[in-house]
Amino acid sequence: MSPLISRRGQVQPFRVMQMLDLVHRRARDGKHTIMLCAGQPTTGAPEPVLGAVEESLHASALGYTEVIGDRDLRETIAAWHSETYGVSTSADNVIITTGSSGGFVASFLAVLDHGDNVALSCPGYPAYRNILESLGARVVNLVCDESTRFQPTAAMLEALPAEDRPRAVIVTSPGNPSGTIIDPEELERIARWCEENDAVLISDEDYHGMSFGRPLATARQFSDRAIVVGTLSKYFSMTGWRVGWLIVPDELVTPIENLQASLALCAPAVSQVGGRAAFSTEARAELDAHVERYRAARAVLLEELPKAGFPTMADPDGGLYLWLNVAHVTDDSEAWCHELVEEIGVAFAPGVDFDPIDGHHWVRLTLCAPEEETREACRRLAEYVRR
Repeated sequence: MSPLISRRGQVQPFRVMQMLDLVHRRARDGKHTIMLCAGQPTTGAPEPVLGAVEESLHASALGYTEVIGDRDLRETIAAWHSETYGVSTSADNVIITTGSSGGFVASFLAVLDHGDNVALSCPGYPAYRNILESLGARVVNLVCDESTRFQPTAAMLEALPAEDRPRAVIVTSPGNPSGTIIDPEELERIARWCEENDAVLISDEDYHGMSFGRPLATARQFSDRAIVVGTLSKYFSMTGWRVGWLIVPDELVTPIENLQASLALCAPAVSQVGGRAAFSTEARAELDAHVERYRAARAVLLEELPKAGFPTMADPDGGLYLWLNVAHVTDDSEAWCHELVEEIGVAFAPGVDFDPIDGHHWVRLTLCAPEEETREACRRLAEYVRR
């Protein structure tokens, strides 16, 4: 008999989620784990969101919204985007998706054919690679290191041989796993390169709203052909609500609408109600206070990790992560992360998730845990390494 699993079904596991599952299993067994593995804020949705949703549960049937999302939410996002970045963003170009993950699937399907090249940074978010491979696209690695603060450059794209020239380019700023921000001038150069070379720029802006001082730019400041991806999961602290959005060129609205109608019908209606409230002045004040928590956790890591013998390679500018070289203690970051969970009750994310080339020498830490838990994790790590 032929095997049940297709070739496209044999993608690599998402090891961060495996680590998160391990933490959940330990919790069921009564074992506490300091979780520095997943980019999941521990703070929960802001109070105005909870109030709006509670009211909606009794006020409407919460049926399907428009396929591309509730018009009020789309207008809210368009207004926020225009005000934040000084660009003209129309609600007609905003599409609400089931998390940013649903947005990536829909946008990849809309712009890529089987076998197309897609350039992305290495290290980079593993789900890009897994989704692309399952769709039959070919990933072109833009190998990044501390010299570019783990971010791609237009020069890297220009240096690609003809056979690797991409149909699409993915950038992430603040980065995952690095937490570094692409300078606006470099993002503009990348956008110009994409326009001149008929490549679609897909800008993952999931971590916007979380900067520790470095300026953040949207790709739509430099190209109205770019696709921007956003989410309620990170800055807005609403991971499980599963609402994201795309801002797309006019010509992509109908194709993505048609795809989403079959793939998802619409994003969760009740979460879209909460999404509208998440952009309120009251909610934003609460969320900005969360960013200060991440800033405090960042300060702890930058202070304590070098004391434990782990110099950081690029200080995070924003977002939720720090990318750490552990080559002096292991050449198998995945096994080492599992060892740390069992031995000291601290969970990191294995670097092999983000970098298939050199990730066995790296781990990703998050800034999501409270300051004191972050400090305790560093203390346990230092003691374990000394032992």
